[in-house]
Amino acid sequence: MLRLFSGRPITKLGLTPPAPCTGRSGLALVLIVRNEERHIGEWARFHAEAGAAHVFVYDNGSTDATISRLAEVLGARLTVIPWNQKLWDAGTGREIHNQVLAYAHALRNFGGRFRWMACIDADEFLVPRRAESLEGALAHLGDIPSVSLPWHNFGRNGHATPPEGGVVANYTRRAADPLSGVRGVTNFKTIVDATRVTALKVHSVEIDGQDVTWNDRGQRASLKGRFARGFYSADHLQLNHYYTRSEAELAAKIARGSNQSVAAARHAARVRRNVANIEASEIEDRCAIDFLDRLRGARSPDFSADL
Repeated sequence: MLRLFSGRPITKLGLTPPAPCTGRSGLALVLIVRNEERHIGEWARFHAEAGAAHVFVYDNGSTDATISRLAEVLGARLTVIPWNQKLWDAGTGREIHNQVLAYAHALRNFGGRFRWMACIDADEFLVPRRAESLEGALAHLGDIPSVSLPWHNFGRNGHATPPEGGVVANYTRRAADPLSGVRGVTNFKTIVDATRVTALKVHSVEIDGQDVTWNDRGQRASLKGRFARGFYSADHLQLNHYYTRSEAELAAKIARGSNQSVAAARHAARVRRNVANIEASEIEDRCAIDFLDRLRGARSPDFSADL
């Protein structure tokens, strides 16, 4: 039996949830990073403008200016945890997914201070569709403990090299169908009440021991059931996933390799296949630009300044 499972990484962790702190409020972001210098300033500015209460950054061995750029934008709203590691279960040899481990650590150690926590990546932007803040976009949900947001996947937008002006302004074409059913393109990230989380993976959490979640309209479903067409919603909050930016950055992403121990050729083929699926049928989506325009009185957004 050990031989059967020894090659499979540990991608799901259980935890005892933290107790809620008195007066907890706001939405905190959890991010694991490694050498995201080019775009991390824009990511931090966007979410700071959107009202993120705090950002917990797990630094997976960055050697560039990623952390200093985050610090310059976020100041006291930033906590950095060194997280440069690969860990295995010594008995079976199974790798423990470093990203899941970071998320579990953040939820357990910091989650009790906030009403909401969202574990997202540096290529993911949380975009309020109607409200002027992240917390405002969730206010109508009452005590719901888990909100699943489907990926809205953006591709290269025709750019061979990184354009001037940042991600939000330059990448406005995404896969037309967020629930395409194509593996690797259809998935979710979850905003949670950490005090109710009892188990988690990168793309899903269990609440009070149950595989249950809600959409941003407050509709309940099982974790499998959220893939159903009727569950889809981005009425209040949209998750923009800039799966790749320019072709040059796509090549660099492939060269960096997977965050797990995966063969390079297999990783490259998977990433290229995902990009092809995203770009097979695209539509224009300017919701992130529209959000910034609402905040800035229709002024043209510019989060691309070199920090």
